Amino acid sequence: LCRACRRDLCAEPADAMLLHLPLIVGCAWTHRTLPIRTHAVSRSATAVADGASNAATRAAVRMAATTSDAIIPKSVLFGNPEYASPIISPDGKLLAYLRPDEGVLNVWCRTVGASDDRVITKDRYRGIRQAFWAEDSKTLLYMQDDGGDENFHLWGIDATTPSSAARDLTPFPGAKAQNVVTNKRFPDQLLVGINKRDPTQFDMYRCTLATGELTLDTENPGGVLGWGTEDESFEVREAIVMNPADSSTTVRVRDSAGDEWRDLVTFPYGEEGNMVEFARDGKSVLALSTLGRETQALVRLDATTGAELETIAYDPKSNTAGILLDDDTKEVRAVSFNYARTERRFFDKELEADFRALEAAAPGGAEVSIASRTRDEQTWIVAFRRDDGPTEYAVYDKEAGGTVSPLFVSQPALLEYKFAKMEDVRITARDGLELVAYLTRADSDAPTPLVLLVHGGPWARDGWGFNAMAQWMANRGYAVLQVNYRGSSGYGKSFLHKGDKQWGVGDMQHDLSDAVAWAVKEGIAREDRVCIFGGSYGGDATLAGM
Repeated sequence: LCRACRRDLCAEPADAMLLHLPLIVGCAWTHRTLPIRTHAVSRSATAVADGASNAATRAAVRMAATTSDAIIPKSVLFGNPEYASPIISPDGKLLAYLRPDEGVLNVWCRTVGASDDRVITKDRYRGIRQAFWAEDSKTLLYMQDDGGDENFHLWGIDATTPSSAARDLTPFPGAKAQNVVTNKRFPDQLLVGINKRDPTQFDMYRCTLATGELTLDTENPGGVLGWGTEDESFEVREAIVMNPADSSTTVRVRDSAGDEWRDLVTFPYGEEGNMVEFARDGKSVLALSTLGRETQALVRLDATTGAELETIAYDPKSNTAGILLDDDTKEVRAVSFNYARTERRFFDKELEADFRALEAAAPGGAEVSIASRTRDEQTWIVAFRRDDGPTEYAVYDKEAGGTVSPLFVSQPALLEYKFAKMEDVRITARDGLELVAYLTRADSDAPTPLVLLVHGGPWARDGWGFNAMAQWMANRGYAVLQVNYRGSSGYGKSFLHKGDKQWGVGDMQHDLSDAVAWAVKEGIAREDRVCIFGGSYGGDATLAGM
């Protein structure tokens, strides 16, 4: 509903409805006080929505439009992907992926090298958003709740048997499953956290895949928020504990399943860190830590004392964003950081050469990531992520000499349209703090109305890539600016905690105002045509900005 006149904007044409997202909380748009389109001329909502003349009008008015002249339908921008989350089985024989079935996202499967695609699951309500292979290469695992109650259960289904029915591997009403761990050395088992004994505590259970039998493996002594395993033994030997009295976080370890737990390292409130993996020799562990530094570094700790032995990778401006280890030796192969865009540091020359080959094969400007790999690492499913189009997936076959073959496109309907590029920009706040922001222009030559799109959290962040919301607005004549204001995550402990007690007021809100002032000064935004919009914390900032 419009906040001013209470009209139902869902019933309005796409352009007359300035913005409509029913799941967004805190939308402070008022369609009665904002122009539907402003650029050198003023037009009514009816004129803008007139499909016959719309393209010609846009071409005449916006000579440097960054998107298609045609209005891009919301169904194209916000609909389900046709293909998503491809995962190849560990043995390389099967490929699973998410795709709509009767309009609802389900898990599909095909034999690699064949065209026998078949739907595996039969969800008819919320859709399945997360699926992954068990290490037996035949069981597909996925998480699903019951009618939106958010008590997600772990389900499994035999992907090799067409008549197979899905099994609830955590069949406890009112309970929730999380912390699923698989291990290639124990392909017939998995570990899963369930709060069936105590709703406030998650114990770890060992599940036998063939029968679904669950055995209590590790009982939560109280306060453990997450668990980790040692890879060779597949024993639960790591626990993450938060102290509610001082909000500190402690990593606990033990030498075997039968030994006592001991505190390894504590991160006081304001510090960030966690454990990554046990070293193969058991004498050290890999961890992320801000102790003694501004951002999260990848470090090596003594497994007995917790003393820091080595700083492996560190960036003074952004936290460690991703780590790729050798699955057997546990040696670090690559570390990624993301200040504005993904950047990798390689410790493995062969892996670096693989990524350089993939970057050369990717669409211009796309970021490369690994979606999944076979156990022998000879076949990769890779994603080419763009800012001006859908994600494209490909198969990288190392055994065939490093060939890259197209697999599928996430939303092929997007290929019919032109989309704006997303620029990563730097904005200096009034106190000198540098802010990373992302700009999607509606016009490359002249100022336009601006939408300040505020991310939620606030302990979250915006990133580079195709953003349907930003493209929707740009296509309709609005530049979009997304700012990682102080209090956003990923930029170190000081940047994060500069937002403490600033929510919706003070410096945190000033960052948003300073970003708008920057956009006006740079000739991107019209000063009299600026709006603010967001959900979750972004909704709170919107109300404060009004």
